[in-house]
Amino acid sequence: MKIIVDSGSTKADWIFFDDNGKWMLSVSSLGLNPEVLTVDEFASRVMLLPDVKKYKEEVKQFYFYGSGCGSTRAKQIVYDFFENYFVNATYVEVREDTYAAVYATTSIGSQAIVCINGTGSNCSYFDGSQVHQAVESLGYLAMDDCSGSAFGRLMIRGYYLKMMPEDLRKAIALKYDLHPDVVKDHFYKKENPNAYLASFLPFLIQHKDHPYFQAMIVDQIQFFVDYYIKQFTEAARVPIHFIGSIGYFLQEEFSMVLKQNNLELGKIYQKPMDGLIEFHQQKI
Repeated sequence: MKIIVDSGSTKADWIFFDDNGKWMLSVSSLGLNPEVLTVDEFASRVMLLPDVKKYKEEVKQFYFYGSGCGSTRAKQIVYDFFENYFVNATYVEVREDTYAAVYATTSIGSQAIVCINGTGSNCSYFDGSQVHQAVESLGYLAMDDCSGSAFGRLMIRGYYLKMMPEDLRKAIALKYDLHPDVVKDHFYKKENPNAYLASFLPFLIQHKDHPYFQAMIVDQIQFFVDYYIKQFTEAARVPIHFIGSIGYFLQEEFSMVLKQNNLELGKIYQKPMDGLIEFHQQKI
């Protein structure tokens, strides 16, 4: 049996294959980001999955693609856990979520810039065989621009600093509990503050045509283009693919900004899993 996992900070998708490469089942769990979870929190989220526990002794190959797995330290945390958990696995591989996005959008031998814009964000260049990073991510506190967490932070700041127009302030206050104690509790005491910030994204999408949000969206995309995508000189000649809810639900805005910058828009997927399934079935 083989399992592949595509994990963001908010949610993880698990796909099980039998020994013949046939898709058996899929399950979802809370996100498994080693940079924002303790080892115990990480383990408890895996242990909550009955199907994973049921088949743990049958797993021979395990592939994990996850946000927060960009550093050697974080990769090792995930690798050590699953190598011990799947006691009969002969192969365990842990890669950052960039590789899931690359394998889903770009064929081996082709070149592209591949961006992930979900709860967090990153941008990589795929040269046909290897993934290259131009920016070392420092996570949601300092980076993750043009992501769900970045937009959530801007929305909360806009609400409290009264930069947000009154009609939007009233609407967002009806949908979310923005009492200071609630917000600070999510920031400093509860798990996954980045996922909490990203939970404001549906409101942004619902009201994205409002001039206030349009300006915010375009500004964030342009910033991402200037300081992430354009770090690669190859951006001027290769397609630029996007994975994640930000790109998926803001396709018109991404298309407009890339066109203004004379960049080629490639594929936009909300999730990379469909492409990953095909990629791994070919590897059986």
